[in-house]
Amino acid sequence: MKFGKEFASQMVPEWQEAYMDYDFLKKLLKELQGFKHRTKPPANPGGLKRKLTLYRAFSGLTQRHHNPTSPCSTDIESQPILVNSVNRNGSQSYETTFMMSSDEGGEYELVYFRRLDDEFNKVNKFYRAKMQEVIKEADVLNKQMDALIAFRIKVENPPGINFDRSVEMTRLASDIAASTAALSAATPSEARSASKRALHLEAIEESTHGQADGDDDAKDEKERNTPIQETKPPKLKIRPASLEVLDRVKMNNTFETPLSTIKGVLNVPNYTDLSFSRENLRKVEEQLKRVFVEFYQKLRLLKSYNFLNTLAFSKIMKKYDKITSRNASKSYMKMVDNSYFGSSDEVTKLMERVETTFIKHFSNANRAKGMNILRPKVKRERHRITFSTGFFAGCAASLLLALIMIIRIRKIMDSRGRTIYMETMFPLYSLFGFIVLHMLMYAINIYYWRKYRVNYAFIFGFKPGTELGYREVLLMSFGLGALALASVLSNLDMEMDPTTNEYKTFTELLPLNLVLFILIILFLPFNILYRSSRFFLLTCLFHCICAPLYKVTLPDFFLADQLTSQVQAFRSLEFYVCYYVWGDFKRRENTCKDSEVFNSFYFIVAVLPYVSRFLQCLRRLFEEKDPVQGFNGLKYFLTIVAVCLRTAYKINKGIGWRIIAWIVSAIAAIFCTYWDLVYDWGLLNRHSKNRWLRDKLLVPYKKIYFGAMGLNVLLRFAWHQSVLNFSLSLHPETLTTIVASLEIIRRGIWNFFRLENEHLNNVGKYRAFKSVPLPFNYDEDDDKED
Repeated sequence: MKFGKEFASQMVPEWQEAYMDYDFLKKLLKELQGFKHRTKPPANPGGLKRKLTLYRAFSGLTQRHHNPTSPCSTDIESQPILVNSVNRNGSQSYETTFMMSSDEGGEYELVYFRRLDDEFNKVNKFYRAKMQEVIKEADVLNKQMDALIAFRIKVENPPGINFDRSVEMTRLASDIAASTAALSAATPSEARSASKRALHLEAIEESTHGQADGDDDAKDEKERNTPIQETKPPKLKIRPASLEVLDRVKMNNTFETPLSTIKGVLNVPNYTDLSFSRENLRKVEEQLKRVFVEFYQKLRLLKSYNFLNTLAFSKIMKKYDKITSRNASKSYMKMVDNSYFGSSDEVTKLMERVETTFIKHFSNANRAKGMNILRPKVKRERHRITFSTGFFAGCAASLLLALIMIIRIRKIMDSRGRTIYMETMFPLYSLFGFIVLHMLMYAINIYYWRKYRVNYAFIFGFKPGTELGYREVLLMSFGLGALALASVLSNLDMEMDPTTNEYKTFTELLPLNLVLFILIILFLPFNILYRSSRFFLLTCLFHCICAPLYKVTLPDFFLADQLTSQVQAFRSLEFYVCYYVWGDFKRRENTCKDSEVFNSFYFIVAVLPYVSRFLQCLRRLFEEKDPVQGFNGLKYFLTIVAVCLRTAYKINKGIGWRIIAWIVSAIAAIFCTYWDLVYDWGLLNRHSKNRWLRDKLLVPYKKIYFGAMGLNVLLRFAWHQSVLNFSLSLHPETLTTIVASLEIIRRGIWNFFRLENEHLNNVGKYRAFKSVPLPFNYDEDDDKED
């Protein structure tokens, strides 16, 4: 793989704008190379093409001329570039002076170095800013660890007073001091000297911890003049952690519950006094554990950012040297190494301190266990998943083909029991069709999110390493599809048994058994069949049900939006209850549609997903004070009214119901379509550089966006057939199922562009991490907020 592609694939997706623009610099070098080829003098005919270096004087196998002195002025003047550090607007930046601009093609090289400087200054500035954030977070973690250790002493009451107060946290504190000194340094040389001083101070602090302070400079001079010899490490005078910190600390109530929501409405403080119990200690340790894991991931990504950009600058300068036959890479990379970006080692030191602290305090000194948590293994694609997916896909395709052939050969569509089957069994089995179709659309979404580097795992907040890939989702969808099709094939009886005047009980119960099987799998507590993903889905579903009582996050309202496209599936579940509880399933008889209770729940079940989404918008309006959420809630309120009117027309008929349902449905569809395109997808921007789209697009083909917009409008109005009563030679249940399937397809298209827009918003704000709540709240933090 070429470096450009490897470089792009290894980027942190949300930071891609902060990386060096390698492709653009490579393009500038190609223009320079093209100019040199055009102006290159013709080679001697019949002569061999030899590099000019072949005609230099031979330097010898051993060094003939040893000159220990510094390079003379003529060597400096012969260098192609000169890199200087300059101060612009109070910030340090670097500027390259090209010394051979008078050469042929020099203007191309001037443009190249100007853009190269811009890229390096951008990278250096971003890295410095992120390091400042990291150091502040490390300082906060120091205080949290002080409180944790004191809390642990209070709870466990260890014997003896000489309790070790975590040498690791002392080192972490000294590292922060070193980082702060380096960040405040004005020049790279000052940064390095400050870092060295901090390192020396760290060594002194560790060796004299708990002893009286002495004259550090005198000790340094003495150490320099004393010959190096093997010495015993000094004894550490261990002192216990101070419990005074607990007087200034309260516990944050970070666990989201309906009670915490009510307290928030009543402006009750979100923290409580300390209660020294083992249960609270366990909760605090779990919270800090998550905080340290998230902090460590940030350090890893910063280290990767540093390494990749350094490698990219080295690669692009080597390419420049190769094209121009100059030796500029050495001078430029020396500047890179001397800059804060190249010389800073705070990330590595902080990573070491975090690893030591985490292993000691959160993994019982088990390094393997601690490192497995801090550095979860990359999820490997397993061949058995691919094989199983293909197997179940083949089974589903074979069963579908067999079903079509049996229906044609036995002429089931012309049998007498066809009408009863369509009114009873078809709604039962259509439920599985809706679920499988939605899962297939989600698998397609995952495939294209990965292809266009949309960080869906971060956006949804999946635990690292537990997110499902498209193969896993396809495996589950094809497996469920094969089971559903096998059940349909087993239950194609159109006539009752003449001896009993009943259908077979076993086959009639197959749909219900399959539903129960799905529910059992969903709630299965054992660590099989993607337990983490199943519990994540159940948690989000519970938050949707209790919408106004839980803080609304993206996974919650994203799932609620999915449920609004599964209205017909909820109605099928309602029919399950009515058919198997109050109906005679052995004879395929029921009076569901004649029941007032059933018709009442027919309304309620249809609007429940929209009500949940409406309440989520109200919650966000209350918390964020954003009027956009109010308009979003109005959109769902109009949809609720439209669904109720369409349902009323379907039950009662009548021209009056039809006109009202059509008008309200049209208004709701127009409002929802506009919201989809403008707010959810971020499109229809007239002043964008991509006219009528948006400035940044992940899909390189603009026609895809215009096609998706047109298809979204078309499918949004598909539900109007229930009001317009198009004359189609299809059974009403078949037509309803087709329209519901089209809505699921529309939702699948919406999913991709909605998450693409969310990803681009994260990229614009460099959001690559989730904020994890801290367990302790210091009194001085409240004073700062006041």
